[in-house]
Amino acid sequence: MANKMYPKGAEKLLGAQINFATDTIKAALVPSGYTFSNAHEYAADLGALVGPSVELEGKSIAGGVFDASDVSFGALAGGSAVKALVLFKDSGSAATSPLIAYYDEVVGFPFNTNGGAVSIPWSDGALKIISLVA
Repeated sequence: MANKMYPKGAEKLLGAQINFATDTIKAALVPSGYTFSNAHEYAADLGALVGPSVELEGKSIAGGVFDASDVSFGALAGGSAVKALVLFKDSGSAATSPLIAYYDEVVGFPFNTNGGAVSIPWSDGALKIISLVA
């Protein structure tokens, strides 16, 4: 599968219900058992995550492109198979935290955790994390 926006998240983004500059945007790692669905709308639809979700820091928006500092999940217990990374807006409750984007075409994905630190570098290319102009 290709990296993809969640349709309901895209609606919320275009309807100004998600503001990348001011909202708490988090990244989460999903296990191999997760299957992307266009019907998924909230973080609760992801099921169990691999480790805790992490807030994006150093966020910037320029020229229709969203970027942030590379994300570090710290040391994750060994034995989990990570399939993809998901972005969502954190409302404080998984039941109301809208999903934004699904990334499975990331260098090094899928991978198995081994007890070591997990860091995910965002693209340094023109498209960064999300581009509305490409």
